[in-house]
Amino acid sequence: MKRLILSAILPFIAVASFACTNLIVGKLASTDGSVMCTYNCDGFGFASPLTYSAPGRHAPGEMIALRGYGSQAPRYIAQAEYTYGVMGLMNENQVTIVETTWDGREELRNPEGYLDYFTLMDLTLQRATSAREAIAIMDALVQEYGYNATGESFAVCDKNEAWIMELIGKGKGRKGAVWVALKVPDDCICAYANCSRIRQFPQAKKADKKLGFCVVEGECMYSADVISFAREMGYYSGSDADFSFREAYGPMDFSAIRYCDARVWSFFRHHYDTDVMDSYLPYINGDMSQIDALPLWIKPKEKLSPRDVMNDMRDHYEGTALDMTVDVSAGPWASPYRNQPVNFKSSDGTDMFRERPIGCQQSGMTMVCRMRDYLPDEVGGITYFNMDDASMVAYVPVYCSANRIPDPFRRENNNIREFSTESAFWMNNFVANMIYPRYSAMIGDLKDAQKELEDFYEKDQEEVEQRIKDMTHGDRVEYLTGKTISYTDMMMKRWDKLAKLLIVKHNDQIMLPSENGELVQGRRTSPAYAPAFIDAVKAQTGERYVKPAE
Repeated sequence: MKRLILSAILPFIAVASFACTNLIVGKLASTDGSVMCTYNCDGFGFASPLTYSAPGRHAPGEMIALRGYGSQAPRYIAQAEYTYGVMGLMNENQVTIVETTWDGREELRNPEGYLDYFTLMDLTLQRATSAREAIAIMDALVQEYGYNATGESFAVCDKNEAWIMELIGKGKGRKGAVWVALKVPDDCICAYANCSRIRQFPQAKKADKKLGFCVVEGECMYSADVISFAREMGYYSGSDADFSFREAYGPMDFSAIRYCDARVWSFFRHHYDTDVMDSYLPYINGDMSQIDALPLWIKPKEKLSPRDVMNDMRDHYEGTALDMTVDVSAGPWASPYRNQPVNFKSSDGTDMFRERPIGCQQSGMTMVCRMRDYLPDEVGGITYFNMDDASMVAYVPVYCSANRIPDPFRRENNNIREFSTESAFWMNNFVANMIYPRYSAMIGDLKDAQKELEDFYEKDQEEVEQRIKDMTHGDRVEYLTGKTISYTDMMMKRWDKLAKLLIVKHNDQIMLPSENGELVQGRRTSPAYAPAFIDAVKAQTGERYVKPAE
């Protein structure tokens, strides 16, 4: 028996390099005992709708067809006996997998492999009951079917623990992959942003016979040939004890540091001693002579709430040496957004670059995943989701047990080439693209709406968690599906109201007064340009715009 699966993840595939960010929080590092991980999926010109796979039991011998990159003919693999429901990137057991690509050794991509990274994630989530089991499943799948992608970092989490896993294939004609997975200490936070970060790791004397890979005291797992393969390929020649996964498979350069690891640095800086983190600035500026890596994880000075993590996903290096809002390149409206490519040239041919922060306009979707072991799975797992730039959206709670996708997040309502007021992607972009050109004048109105919604969602969780206590599983699923849909509808209505407010309040580049999202009587004002821009104009034009004394 064969069943064709048209890949639910194709909209994620063709994304730009330096494209995604994952933040990870251990259960003892969060304010409420949550394990959390995040995902900004970034790349110009694409939308990432919410996806759903229903649970099901399958007949012996049933096959499924995979469609991965491009329009290749389907490739068939064996279906699991039972598959779990998956909403977004979290399954009904609160197992979550998010990713970020770092490419590494391009020659290690196996074009004959069946599995790209999203297909691997999707299949694993349908089959896993825990993070550890998910890692074992991922290894087994690439061993059997081959891996058709480059270097990848995965955050593999459940309601009890978070793991980081780095994986890369073995090249044309070779199935399997080499990989290392480390458990994030429960009291720590970690992050990934398009560069390899695992260096040395604990090592076992031999592989586990049953699993086929190495396991070290419940804190490290890795493919048995991760070091020997590097030697075979000429990537490494030293001792086992000194082996670094990053140096062998994803060596660093200035681009990987400044465009990628700098995002990790900024996240850590929010939650650690700023003087200590600023001591890493030479490394962030590309000098690896004294410091050549960030810590893999840190113990934060204070525990993080889900709202903290949401705001971390909106970071543009504000308040740091890389702040994008304070010099002339921020323009007249102190904008953290840049229109030019990451790399560009000045008029005299000088090679230049711009910063690449966590928050960016090219996001196709953003999510903050929250897993809790002290609540029933149906309500314990929440993906706070929306489409487009994290800085420009409100995070909407989507329960892992929900069995229907809210209409504004459905694929058919989010055509990248056709505007629709029924599309979350287009309503968010409609608002965001009004704000981008006049950021400092208009962003306050968006932040008010964002906070209003997220305050409500946070407060409403308390009632939801109480109401489901005495419900059956089926009733919980229906109730939480309904809540997910109503939260999404609320967001869409608030964003429609925000869009209408912005065009009226800021018409013709003046500003009318407003309170609580409503226009009020009062005097029109003309908001001022950013001081750095005014000073730059004065420096370039001399006395032209200097008003003479009267």
